[in-house]
Amino acid sequence: MTTHATSWNFRRAVVTGGAGFLGSHLCEWLLSLGTQVVCLDNFLTGIPANVAHLTDDPGFRLARCDITDFIHVSGEVDLVLHFASPASPTDYLRLPIQTLKVGSTGTLHSLGLAREKKARFLLASTSEVYGDPLEHPQREVYWGNVNPLGPRGVYDEAKRYAEALTTAYRANCGVDAVIVRIFNTYGPRMRPDDGRAIPTFIRQALAGEPITVAGDGSQTRSVCYVDDTVQGILALAASGHPGPVNIGSPDEITILHLAETIRDMVDAQAPIRLINRPVDDPSVRRPDTTLAETLLGWKATTSREQGLHKTIEWFRSALAGQEELPSFTR
Repeated sequence: MTTHATSWNFRRAVVTGGAGFLGSHLCEWLLSLGTQVVCLDNFLTGIPANVAHLTDDPGFRLARCDITDFIHVSGEVDLVLHFASPASPTDYLRLPIQTLKVGSTGTLHSLGLAREKKARFLLASTSEVYGDPLEHPQREVYWGNVNPLGPRGVYDEAKRYAEALTTAYRANCGVDAVIVRIFNTYGPRMRPDDGRAIPTFIRQALAGEPITVAGDGSQTRSVCYVDDTVQGILALAASGHPGPVNIGSPDEITILHLAETIRDMVDAQAPIRLINRPVDDPSVRRPDTTLAETLLGWKATTSREQGLHKTIEWFRSALAGQEELPSFTR
């Protein structure tokens, strides 16, 4: 990593939700920078296998912890990264109360830890705070178009509340806090049953099943490979900036084109099958990354083809039984 290595001086970090998809990659990158990591997870949607390869590192500690109950970490901590939350529609629609609790009480406890330790705090927010946007691409100053009573409201509003709480702690309690708004991220260790487009399409294509596309597939997403996302997050953590800052790729693609691309890369003969579109499913999604580029010198560099190839190969190995596969029904 070159974007921020010269300014990286964090000795010990706490990562909530560290056994999840994105959290596990974050733990891995932190260790590579020489930062000790305390990984907290209740394994509601993450699994220990995601960080099993890190457990022999003397700088890594994994602790089962529900941060909506309490957080206690002994010793010095100078960085708290709050990534605990169900993040896919399958997760938060099945776990609405837990999603709201981790966005509210979990954020409160994580901020309390940062305040106690006098640590830098980074909130993992999401592009979902923009809802079904009326501004395109989405800039950080845009307030969003969110339905708080719709099924997606449990996730959208949990993150919006977490942003407000983080801002209040920064303004009133002196916590050195920053907000990152993460756009659609993909890569190895995603659950094939998590309901998001890329793992669903890959799983279906590899199995030779019909690839299910919601609506007519004209809705867009901007997808970013996980290594790029993590580097952007860590660059923001090191910057001292309060955010919010969009981290994602402006590489916008329709869902139908994405499904066709994955089918072609897998070399599958599976047909595309259109299904009902979920309620409040955003019509467009693309970050304005001007702030990240000018403030952090960061932008996504992994091409869509490169990222999808790496992800497909990981899923191919996982589905063949060569990896412990994360699953909600494990």
